[in-house]
Amino acid sequence: MTDSATLRFVTRQRYARFMINAAHTIIFAEDAEKARAFFADVLDFPYVDAGDGWLIFKLPPSELGVHPDDTDNPSGRHRLYLMCDDIEATVVDLESQGVEFTSGVSNEGFGLVTSLKVPGAGEISLYEPRHATASILEGGPWSSGS
Repeated sequence: MTDSATLRFVTRQRYARFMINAAHTIIFAEDAEKARAFFADVLDFPYVDAGDGWLIFKLPPSELGVHPDDTDNPSGRHRLYLMCDDIEATVVDLESQGVEFTSGVSNEGFGLVTSLKVPGAGEISLYEPRHATASILEGGPWSSGS
């Protein structure tokens, strides 16, 4: 039989595993309407309207990398990288839709990277990883099968 202290511990552990159920990414934009149109119309990301045209986009599977800081990337800086399987083909496709790239594709060792303009919202990066990725992992507290 389980005593109440053990039951509370197990319950807290189970609850802790499920407290975080998603990540919400925010891009601050000087022209939010243009930026929203880019994600909706160019990238074709599905969305919900949270009210008054405030669109919240569904993102592809994701992962989080934590890197040490350096001169170009001070602690506290964050960057959004959209991932793809074939960066050259993705660049061609996006350019055909009028997307402006701000750098050529570079091989950073860990993957191929470029940057593109989000109308009204600065830049984000496009990334073809050359390492194992966590975005394809099954299981974990967010999986319906765990």
